[in-house]
Amino acid sequence: MPRLLLSRRARWPHQVVDPPIPIPDRGSAPALVTFVGHSTFLIQTSDEVILTDPVFSDHAGPGGIIGPRRVRRPAISLDALPPVSLILLSHNHYDHCDLPTLGALGRRFDPLVVTLLGNRALLRSAGLRRIEELDWWQHAATKATSITATPAHHFSARGPFDRNRALWGGFIVGVEGRHIYFAGDTAYTEVFRALRSRVGPVDLALLPIGAYEPRWFMRSVHMNPEEAVRAHIELGSTLSIAMHFGTFQLTTEGIDAPAMELRRACAEHGIPDLEFRVPASGESIYLR
Repeated sequence: MPRLLLSRRARWPHQVVDPPIPIPDRGSAPALVTFVGHSTFLIQTSDEVILTDPVFSDHAGPGGIIGPRRVRRPAISLDALPPVSLILLSHNHYDHCDLPTLGALGRRFDPLVVTLLGNRALLRSAGLRRIEELDWWQHAATKATSITATPAHHFSARGPFDRNRALWGGFIVGVEGRHIYFAGDTAYTEVFRALRSRVGPVDLALLPIGAYEPRWFMRSVHMNPEEAVRAHIELGSTLSIAMHFGTFQLTTEGIDAPAMELRRACAEHGIPDLEFRVPASGESIYLR
């Protein structure tokens, strides 16, 4: 730990103001995926309005008032969200599980929350009522939409005394015969090959690329951009979208480093930029 504290941190800007981008109509597309920020996506289908790991607070920490400060505002405000019917919650870290946000969503929409084992009590403390916990590779039973929990190489904790008492993971969402993969938080893992062998190539993968330095410490919990490209290839993903970057300074790399390293890694592997996209804040992408 002393070695980590002595690691030099790149300086991030105090605030990044992104121009607003209107959300287009989904039209006849199976899904419209909008990047809200960090690991939060709005996924609109004909059956569901889904949020992944919703965090709208100013800080990724207790109460949303302490901890790493967000430098980019959510691309969509809580008040501007369409009626959310489903939340996918990958694990309990503060930058993925924000109780003030979850409480506000519960009061407004009463959504179903699909999460991993051991998170029910925490979610109930935020006032959420409709919760389904899944083990790895288990299918959700309470939704017409196909949802499968997938393994990840990560960990869970809200404080110093509850490490790994709740499970972590990602999700496969079936949409009109297509598969959307939300990886949650994960280091590079053999799961990507296993996932492809179980469900076939992924149509759309939401993959983390940030919070990866210093590598000696972070390689066991977060992918770097090079590993994210390998995951994209192993998943057989038609299209991948980067996440987990440019919002909270969680580690030592610069704010632009993940996107630049991703472009370099894609070029080295012959992956076109449009096949693994770094979304702008508020950008919407169609699943075709």
